[in-house]
Amino acid sequence: MDDCYNDLYIERCWIPLLPGLEIAVSRRHRFTTDSVLLSRFAAPRPGDRCADLGAGCGAVSLLWFGRDEPLPASVHCVELDPEAALLLRESVARNRLTDRIFPLCGDLRDLKSCSALQPGSLDLAVSNPPYFPAGPARERDSARRTARRESAVTIGEVCACASRLLRQGGRFCCCWRPERLPDLFAALRENGLEPKRLRTAAVREGVPPFLTLVEAVRGGGKELRWMPPLLLNGPDGRPSAEYRAIYRMEG
Repeated sequence: MDDCYNDLYIERCWIPLLPGLEIAVSRRHRFTTDSVLLSRFAAPRPGDRCADLGAGCGAVSLLWFGRDEPLPASVHCVELDPEAALLLRESVARNRLTDRIFPLCGDLRDLKSCSALQPGSLDLAVSNPPYFPAGPARERDSARRTARRESAVTIGEVCACASRLLRQGGRFCCCWRPERLPDLFAALRENGLEPKRLRTAAVREGVPPFLTLVEAVRGGGKELRWMPPLLLNGPDGRPSAEYRAIYRMEG
């Protein structure tokens, strides 16, 4: 799967994720607050075998190795876009994580040739999937269009991949738009993944959420727990204590 890196040239820059942790980004491949919040919400348990499905430049997985929490045993990052996969590969090498994070340039719908990702082999799968249905393209850039719209992969296909890779009782965590929650829940249940934990994120109290974080369990029972909303800003307009903690802001 890794021959997709051949003959690629990318104008990249390095930006800090957390103290002592850097990530390579480019004009076409960056990450958003959604990825940072998902990384915290989906925090692996010690020794977890993990996969990041549609990893992009790898912010979700890299952040797990810049905190004080116990580390997962391994993270296999599957990314279809060769440029994004190459950026991730370089970030892994720069942060000396080649023994923990394994970039895979390939299609998550066809992982049969990947010996490291066998059915039922994982404890945790995460994804920041395309939020919007396929349709008339507003995004001129193909990478942005693929990241935002279900043109290359649907939420049902992401859930099917996660279900196949997870052991019984394994967790799947993703972020999703609140207005499309019915579509996500339908896709999860169609693939044997039962929603168990849900948290919304909003800019401040009193405004509708812009993001939903969802955890599902393969073969789990039918009981959903709503968590308190995550508010990015307090009443004074300044970043909330939780938001500062996630980003390790001082003060």
